[in-house]
Amino acid sequence: MKKKKNKPSASAMNSRLISRPIRRCFPIFMLPTFIAFCIGFIWPFVQGLYLSFCKFTTTQNASFIGIENYVKALQDPTFKHAFGYTTLFAVVSIIAINVLAFTVAYFLTQNVKGANVFRTVFFMPNLIGGIVLGYIWSMIFDGILSKYDTYLLAKTEYGFWGLVILMCWQQVGYMMIIYIAGLQSIPEDMMEAAKIDGANKWQTLWSITIPNVMSSVTICVFLTLTNSFKLFDQNMALTGGMPVAFEEGGVMVNTTEMLALNIYQTFYASANSRGVAQAKAVLFFILVATLALLQLRMTREKEVQQ
Repeated sequence: MKKKKNKPSASAMNSRLISRPIRRCFPIFMLPTFIAFCIGFIWPFVQGLYLSFCKFTTTQNASFIGIENYVKALQDPTFKHAFGYTTLFAVVSIIAINVLAFTVAYFLTQNVKGANVFRTVFFMPNLIGGIVLGYIWSMIFDGILSKYDTYLLAKTEYGFWGLVILMCWQQVGYMMIIYIAGLQSIPEDMMEAAKIDGANKWQTLWSITIPNVMSSVTICVFLTLTNSFKLFDQNMALTGGMPVAFEEGGVMVNTTEMLALNIYQTFYASANSRGVAQAKAVLFFILVATLALLQLRMTREKEVQQ
């Protein structure tokens, strides 16, 4: 007997009929987005890379000078200090933000009454602009420190911890939402199996919960890492890089100036320093991109496949 050929189902036929015109028209739909991406990102990036090798005041009068801008950037004591200061700030803020965000998310997923209200309250600071936050917190810190006859810009330590507190207050709520999504995706049978095996809450946290939210950890650490290194508006509004504590190589160094603010200050310091600022921006991009890729690789290796 001849075997009957299985006819494709109606749903399979419909999916093919739908997918064919999508595949044919894919370039047409992608073209506007691709053009916008080239105009808004690719071309400015390539032009900025070229200008980092030039001396210029505007993009129309750029003259090629080779790696001179990069040599000056690497020899600039303000850039070296900003790099060290930003690195220290990034390490402290990454640990503080992620520990606080995970702690808050963990407690808000333990059947707490009014959990949705608390989630909204913790998330709201993320909606406020960095400049506004900087000025608000500068007044708060000065109001507190005035009781001790001092102020925020009196010491470098005050500015550093002020930036850490501001960053935590703004970012914890956003990272909390990501951690909550990760915690809610943990399979219930795993948690029940841990209870049956007699594991207490602390053992369950370290052996079940944390390994299963490593995908959320990857995202949150990536975001806090890039946000910490790119911090600009909060730094400018809260401290402006002040105070000036010491002089190195005949150049006054702002002790709370981070990398993004240092590039901004270099660009507008004089017309002759714009090429150096552009070189700093390229080095800044390479630094952040390298660190972000390394972090993604390290944390993804520890993710648990469910």
